[in-house]
Amino acid sequence: MAAGKTAAAATGAWILFEDEAGQSMPPHAKTWGRIGRTPVVRVRGRGSGRVSIAGMTCYRTGERSRLIYAVREYNGRKNQPKGFGWRDFRDLILRARSQLGGPIALVWDNVCIHLTAPPEEFIEANADWLTVFQLPTYAPELNPQEGVWAMVKRDLGDLAAADLSQITRAVKRRLKRIEYRPHLIDGCLAVTGLGIDE
Repeated sequence: MAAGKTAAAATGAWILFEDEAGQSMPPHAKTWGRIGRTPVVRVRGRGSGRVSIAGMTCYRTGERSRLIYAVREYNGRKNQPKGFGWRDFRDLILRARSQLGGPIALVWDNVCIHLTAPPEEFIEANADWLTVFQLPTYAPELNPQEGVWAMVKRDLGDLAAADLSQITRAVKRRLKRIEYRPHLIDGCLAVTGLGIDE
């Protein structure tokens, strides 16, 4: 991580932390109940599915912190992608460059799709403005984007959605709320123990 911060400082780059998450139909939350009586909440959701989210927390010294994200629904239809593919990640990176300007130091985990040939070719072809660093294996505590997912999912814990579109709307609403509160995005970085002012 020190190498990433040094490279970003030397080039004036934005440091972007990328990660993915998902939310399925059944709510998952803890609650209080009488001793010996497990509380049961009936959910009348139709069908199943999943909402996939890819996001990046963006930091640069002297700039307001940003959140860039994409949301996708998976309804179980034939030939519908279950999550994000490499092209989706590429488009998210290009959108970040367009919105932020300047060089980018991207930090992401070791998920399989990040380690395939297409990302490596894209990174190599755009080395003039894009530098990529891998997080250590099994180190979600170093990724501020995990804090964003925690805030979103905490709010969704009590949502007994009737359908997948209700979850999608709730996810987008919570992400939008975080997007316009840079102090929350800064707090996610502070929890990791990392800093960018070096």
